[in-house]
Amino acid sequence: MSRKTEHGQTWSSYNIELYTTRTGPPLGTLFFKEIEQQAREKLRNHPSAFLYVYGSAGQGAACDANVSELAKWMFVPRMLRDATVRNIQTSLFGVKHSSPLVIAPIGVQGLMHPDADIATAQAAANVGVTFTMSSASTRTIEQVGEACGSNHRWYQLYWPIQDDITLSLLKRAKASGFHALVVTLDTPTIGYRPHDLAQAYLPFVHGWGSQVGLSDPVFMAKLNEPVRTNPPMFPYEPEKLDKLVRDGDEKAMRTNQLAVEWQKNLASGKFRTWEDLKFLKDNWDGPIILKGIMSVKDAELAIDYGMDGIVVSNHGGRQVEGSVPTFWALRKICASLKVKEAQKSEKLTVLFDSGIRTGSDIIKAIAAGAQAVMLGRPFMYGLATGGKEGVEQVIRSILADCELTMGLAGFKDLEELQAEGEEMLVKIDDTHQSEPRLSTGSRL
Repeated sequence: MSRKTEHGQTWSSYNIELYTTRTGPPLGTLFFKEIEQQAREKLRNHPSAFLYVYGSAGQGAACDANVSELAKWMFVPRMLRDATVRNIQTSLFGVKHSSPLVIAPIGVQGLMHPDADIATAQAAANVGVTFTMSSASTRTIEQVGEACGSNHRWYQLYWPIQDDITLSLLKRAKASGFHALVVTLDTPTIGYRPHDLAQAYLPFVHGWGSQVGLSDPVFMAKLNEPVRTNPPMFPYEPEKLDKLVRDGDEKAMRTNQLAVEWQKNLASGKFRTWEDLKFLKDNWDGPIILKGIMSVKDAELAIDYGMDGIVVSNHGGRQVEGSVPTFWALRKICASLKVKEAQKSEKLTVLFDSGIRTGSDIIKAIAAGAQAVMLGRPFMYGLATGGKEGVEQVIRSILADCELTMGLAGFKDLEELQAEGEEMLVKIDDTHQSEPRLSTGSRL
C-alpha cells in the first residue's frame, strides 16, 4: 500500500480501480506510444497541430537522445526490505506535494483540444499535482487561475522586453494565486524547427497562444486597444485565417497585428544575462525557478545569483539540435558539491524535465538527484485524445507506476531513493538500445 494523497487515495489504488471496475482506462491503453498515435489520429485533419507538439529542433536528435539516455540507465532492485507502506510525497519551496510530479508549462494547448489549458489545469487539480501555466497559453492568466481552484500552481514566464509589461504579468500571476515563477531561459527566439518551418506553421501570428498578452491591460493600452479575454475558436485553421486577412477582414487583420506585436515582446531575440535576474527578484514575491539549465557552471551561478530552483531541461529538444541529453546533464549537475550543499541547505531545488515517459523514469531522475520532475508531451497527447479525462489518466497512471516500481525496487520513500541512488543506478553500455514497444518515433 502507499500513504494516502491529500485527496484521500493512494497512487497505486489506480491499478486496483482498473482491475475491479473492469472498464479499462479512458484512453483504452496505458502505453505512451499508443496514446501518442491516438493523438496523431485524433488530429488527422490538422496534422500540423500534432507536429507542433511532436516536432523538435533540427532532425530531432536532441529529443531522441533525451529518451534514449534515460533508457541506458537502469536500477538494481533490493529484496527483503519493508516497502509495505510507501510514500512519494515531497516538499518543494516550503510546500508539501503529494508526489514529485509537476505539470510542465506547454503553450498553445488549444491546438490539441477545445478546452485547452482549462482542461489540463482542472485535471491537475482533480488529481492533486501542481500545474504550471505557460506564457503562451490559449487562455488568460485569470481564467487558468480560476480553473486551478485551490490547487497549487506556478507561472512560467517568457520574459517580455518591456519592463512595465513584465511587471503587469507578475502582478496578474500573483493576484491569480500563482506561487512560483518559472523563467524559461532557452527561448529568446524560436529554434530551428523543420516541421513547423515546412508548413510556415506559427499559431502565434493569428493570436493563438497570445491570450496572455491580448488580455494584458498594460500591453493593450500601448496599442490603444481594450483587453481581449475571449479564447480562440477550436480548431486552429491557419489557411482560413490567412484568407480573412487577405480579404481585408478588419477583426482578423487587427488580431494579426496585435499578436505580432505581442510576439515581438516575448520572442524578441533579446538574450538576457545573469545581471537581469535582479529585476525579477526585486519584483516577485515567491520562489524563482530557472528553466533550461544544462551545465554545471550555470547551476552554480544560479546559486550565486540567489535563485531558488532550476529545471534541468533542453525544452524537450525543441531549441538546440546538438544539445546533450538532459539526464546526462542532471547527473553532472547533481554531482557538483556546491549544488549538493545548496540542496541540503534548501537554498536550491533541482527539477528535471525532458524525457519523462514512465514511472521508472521518475525514479531514475530522483535517484540521480532531482527533487521533482516535470511532465510534458505525454499529458498533451492525453489532452488531444481525451480532454480532461485523458490528462487525468496520464497523470494517475504514471504516478501509480512510479509508486509501485519504487516499492518493488525496495524503497519506501523518495528519501531512501535519493540516499542510495548512486548505488542503485547502473548504466548499460552505449551499444544497448531499448527496443521500442508498439508504435515508433516518440517525442518528449
